Amino acid sequence: IRILTLFIDLTADASFLGWIISSYSLGQMIASPLFGLWSNYRPRREPLLVSIAISVAANCLYAYVHLPTSHNKYYMLVARALVGFGAGNVAVVRSYIAGATSLTERTSAMANTSACQAIGFILGPVFQTCFSLIGEKGVTWEIIDLQVNMYTAPVLLGALLGVINIILIFAMFREHQVDDIGRPCKSINFEAEESDYVDQDAQGNIDQVAVVATNILFFVILFVFAVFETIATPLTMDMYSWTRKEAVFYNGIILGAIGIESVIVFMVVKVISKKTGERATLYGGLLIILVGFFILLPWGKKLPNIQWEDIKNNSVPRIIFNEMFTPLWKLQTTQLPSNHTAEPTGCSVVQPWCLYTPLIHLAQYITSDILIGLGYPVCNVMSYTLYSKILGPKPQGIYMGWLTASGSGARILGPVFVSQIYTHFGPRWAFSLICGIIIFSLLVLEAAYKRLTAFSVRYGMMQQ
Repeated sequence: IRILTLFIDLTADASFLGWIISSYSLGQMIASPLFGLWSNYRPRREPLLVSIAISVAANCLYAYVHLPTSHNKYYMLVARALVGFGAGNVAVVRSYIAGATSLTERTSAMANTSACQAIGFILGPVFQTCFSLIGEKGVTWEIIDLQVNMYTAPVLLGALLGVINIILIFAMFREHQVDDIGRPCKSINFEAEESDYVDQDAQGNIDQVAVVATNILFFVILFVFAVFETIATPLTMDMYSWTRKEAVFYNGIILGAIGIESVIVFMVVKVISKKTGERATLYGGLLIILVGFFILLPWGKKLPNIQWEDIKNNSVPRIIFNEMFTPLWKLQTTQLPSNHTAEPTGCSVVQPWCLYTPLIHLAQYITSDILIGLGYPVCNVMSYTLYSKILGPKPQGIYMGWLTASGSGARILGPVFVSQIYTHFGPRWAFSLICGIIIFSLLVLEAAYKRLTAFSVRYGMMQQ
């Protein structure tokens, strides 16, 4: 996105790039409750088809942002926001899974869905690498003014997959509803026959304290992972004197490995949660993430290599944090001796903490990556599995919409937090505060622990 925006509109500065990247999460945050509410009162096929159609249209707009003679960056912003808006259908998907599975099937179904998302997370960079072979020029289909190059190929693939999804929904998707025990109901979004299903209002009310607690936990989980993703490139450049290219390449490999690890964890957690329960598994996942960030705290006396500036010598680009949303490529004058032409490496003295903050050793960083990659998928799937069980048997669209919106908000605020704290105060403050936030989430989980039970269990219709 960053390269493409600069490629089609040179007026797009780093600040505007921050808005473009955050627009996806903003669009998803707005759309999730709307699609969820829609799915509560109408067949879920409708919001799914509309949301996917929006995504297809947005991807097509993405591919044509080079055509306007001016203001291309605003077309890019709209396209990105609409892609996020279409992604709001994840609330509908989770609501459907919750309504189509019994309590005993729920965790496994949610884990399978998360595993599919993780596979997409792995394959995305692989496809992007393959598309880079097309080059910036690529080929042009002049009849429809379509340029197929390394920038537009991914969005065209996204549009194609969206069309395939629409066909599959028409051909294979069926509404299905069971209660928590597994008894089939008349329709997923309409009143069922009395013999099959007792109205939820007669059974009791949803525990709103448990709902709020789970939303807080989900927000924290997505928040800390957004921080983890955001900080990887600048941290490794500062600590290990990696160049921009090296940081992107090596961290890409690490994130790919974490994706593979996540798929394995999603499969294993289905077995573990049956023995320990979702609450205990979630608690364990949060503890693992806490240890992962604690390990990242700088220790010892060795300092990172310092990148000195000399105002009398040549200037070259380096990476800094955008002040608003996420680490972005931005040109900042950094000085090197006149006989140097390579990109400067090391921790810049523009960040005062570089002069006194100890080095985070590579072994610390790799160990932390492994632990966070282990704890995050556990917490992710356990949080919305618990959430779906707390809500009970009626359609959960609007509640799932709010959960998705809280996650989208976390993905916006996480990079804001880390860009400010890391740049001005360094990794010691950044990771200490993250550890504090995780400890707060553990306290929330402890306080609400007994209330985080399935609706049917809470009202005595099923045994724990």
